[in-house]
Amino acid sequence: MQPGNVTNSKKKEDPAVTNFREYVKIKTVHPDPDYDGAIKFLERMAKELELPFKCIEVHPGKPVGIITWKGKNPSLPSLMLNSHMDVVPVFQEHWKCDAFEAKKMDNGDIYGRGTQDMKSVTIQYIEAVRRLKSKEEKLLRNIYITFMPNEETDSIGMSLFIKRPEFEEMNVGYVLDEGLANPDDVFTVFYGERTIWQLNVICSGDPGHGSRFIENTAAEKLRKVINSFLSFREEQKKELETNQKLKIGDVTTVNLTKVEGGIAHNVVPVNFTASFDIRISPTVNLQEFEDKIKGWCKNAGDAVTCEFVVQCKVNNTTSINPSNPWWNAFSNACKEMKMQMEPAICPASTDCNHLRI
Repeated sequence: MQPGNVTNSKKKEDPAVTNFREYVKIKTVHPDPDYDGAIKFLERMAKELELPFKCIEVHPGKPVGIITWKGKNPSLPSLMLNSHMDVVPVFQEHWKCDAFEAKKMDNGDIYGRGTQDMKSVTIQYIEAVRRLKSKEEKLLRNIYITFMPNEETDSIGMSLFIKRPEFEEMNVGYVLDEGLANPDDVFTVFYGERTIWQLNVICSGDPGHGSRFIENTAAEKLRKVINSFLSFREEQKKELETNQKLKIGDVTTVNLTKVEGGIAHNVVPVNFTASFDIRISPTVNLQEFEDKIKGWCKNAGDAVTCEFVVQCKVNNTTSINPSNPWWNAFSNACKEMKMQMEPAICPASTDCNHLRI
């Protein structure tokens, strides 16, 4: 075979995959995410789409990026395609390659922090618009592709952005955000999410030397508190295991995540603190659940107090009733493409929690 006839044995990588891998390589990892690098990349994507890009710093060092595709009737409520730029920390020793190499394996799998949560979705939005524009499609409504900081920590990006005039001007009617990877051909669609509460229970008691039976100790109260929380956890776990119709998003999870206290092995301390992470099902009355927690603390004894670190007061869901025109349009489009959908409650928390009304 002549040199000029030699064909490339390796198929050229799709530009969408190349962009995806480049985005994964940007270390937007906590505690010091490279938002500047992400914003520069996304601004370049907007230029390739020939669409305007805006960057708004909602908090020092916390930028929000927006790509705008104007529709034929901008007065109509718009569609917001949201994703977050940040990713959670990495334990590199547990990875088979560098977590920010975006290495492609021989079978096409791509490894990297943020591949699923949620940089792949970001690129899907961008590439969907790219393909529509290449066909010279012109949509009826404005489309906004938004990129948020700090979703993985305090959600400060979205919580502050929705208070800005720029968000008000977007006149958002419907939002698509992140989900979970699906192992089969059934696509999980989240129409709600569990409410996150994180709290500390401080148990105070009488101190003394470790060689004596001290009465009214912080440890005794701590045991009662932990028993109450974990007994409720066991109830919810059994409910999930015995009812096949339920998924994890339909029950409330409680986990003891930290215990602090004590100064020496032979000293009974004044205080012990237990920290809990709670994800509350949308079916739960939040006020009643708060009263339940306060009751557990009261039953543990005197000088037992509860302080909330995170206490979201919203547990709304999006209507998936056919009367909701937005859901109707989305679900019908999926049916036309013969996509199987499974509506569910997201077990974790996303930026959408700030947007549901």
